[in-house]
Amino acid sequence: MDVRTGTDYDAVVIGAGHNGLVCAAYLARHGVRTLLVEARADVGGTATSESFAGATVNICNCDHLTFRTTPIADELGLTAHGLCYVDIEPAQLNGHWDSDGYWSLHHDVDETLESLAGSVPGDVDGYRRFARDAVPVARLVTEAANNPPTRGSLLAHTARRGGRGVATMLRWSRRSALEVLRSYFDDERVYGPALVEGPVVWGLSPDTPGTGLAAIAFALRHVTPVGRPIGGSGALPRALLSAFLASGGEVRLSTRVTSIDCIGDTVRSVTTSDGTVIKAGIVVSACDPRRTFVEWLANPPSGAASLVAKWASMVHQGGYESKMDVVLDAAPLLAGVPGTPASTIVISPTVDEMRRGADGLADGYVMERPAMLANFPAYADPGLAPAGRHILSLEALYTPYALPGGWPGSELPDRWMSRLAGRMQPGFLESVVAQRTVTPDLYESEFHLPMGHATSFPGGPLSAFMGLDRELSRYETPVRGLFLTGAATFPGAGVWGASGRNAALTVIRRL
Repeated sequence: MDVRTGTDYDAVVIGAGHNGLVCAAYLARHGVRTLLVEARADVGGTATSESFAGATVNICNCDHLTFRTTPIADELGLTAHGLCYVDIEPAQLNGHWDSDGYWSLHHDVDETLESLAGSVPGDVDGYRRFARDAVPVARLVTEAANNPPTRGSLLAHTARRGGRGVATMLRWSRRSALEVLRSYFDDERVYGPALVEGPVVWGLSPDTPGTGLAAIAFALRHVTPVGRPIGGSGALPRALLSAFLASGGEVRLSTRVTSIDCIGDTVRSVTTSDGTVIKAGIVVSACDPRRTFVEWLANPPSGAASLVAKWASMVHQGGYESKMDVVLDAAPLLAGVPGTPASTIVISPTVDEMRRGADGLADGYVMERPAMLANFPAYADPGLAPAGRHILSLEALYTPYALPGGWPGSELPDRWMSRLAGRMQPGFLESVVAQRTVTPDLYESEFHLPMGHATSFPGGPLSAFMGLDRELSRYETPVRGLFLTGAATFPGAGVWGASGRNAALTVIRRL
């Protein structure tokens, strides 16, 4: 592919979430004249941070894990652009609504086993077997995600690792996460939090077939340390933007795209809501694929007709996550836990409650005891809160987009706070200075996520290996010059960035 002469830019990247930023930064670094277009007034999407009640809060509960398995920070020199991580140890604190105790998940397997021995001794041997099987799978998945997937590249990567983890990965891919985890653990206090971080975070029931690779959630923390950027999650997109601009890239904020324009079988331009036509031979959409193909793609070539029809008929999943930010005037302390850590605290409901929560998303049912992820960010990064203040970040899952009566004015956030207060030392609720809740309707209106949910790559490594849904697993489309990146493409959601890097490398290879 040749970059078309007579264009305003060689490439336009639509959407400045972290994957769009990564993609744009790599393109600009390679010498591609790149424009980044973002509908919001700031970059980063849900990976960003913002000011609330004098504190810096994250839009999502963002522990950065998979991003740290990529070479992006080194390749783009993000340290020079202000990115600095603090490691979080223990990596996680795991609890259950039916128990007052917690056990800690550490980067080191032996330290994790030691914690389990004091809390759930019956599952220590099971965890040892689990780590033996799951850590090679986690390494295989994360390392394979660091290059554009082709059948040849994945086979070569597998060969370099001596095939370790491949059989387990294939076997788990066909099973449910619940089935996989129950083959190692007997106690829900151990496998319940792993389900919360797997299928529940995906909005699925824990016994959904094909979710088995979610079982590697714990193992990922043994592969690389959990980290948080100093200054909040938004320090990552800020560093990416700085690297992009330093390489000669340009950005237009508060700019909505209304069409991706084709002539023949080729992309020729992008049109924005004020009527501006931006000519480019390459367009990379880091936005929802349905919006890209059904709402924006103008005059698509006949070769793209089946793709457009597929996405037009696809039912979009409604959002199911809500995020509370709470500013406190006293140090928050977990009951029964000396020295509350900075780690994310996972509180799991029962498996039956999870099933009911997943099944009830369509009709607006909300669990009495939701799956929760909570942390106190200022313990790790005191600069996030004003002097004498602390922050609670609380994420509640299975909170449906279509809530009967609507989210504005709902009493549910207060109920979640009361639930959490039951796990805290006395005086917790009295220390609340300010609170806000970002619910699925606000993720839609404020962050342009259709129905409050970003489509996530559905296929896993097997889909990438087979090249199924090529627009998602290979980043390319039947429209010459049109590429995809973002959560909907391989390897998927979370603050990962591999999709943005892989899409950029794919474009560069086509150049």
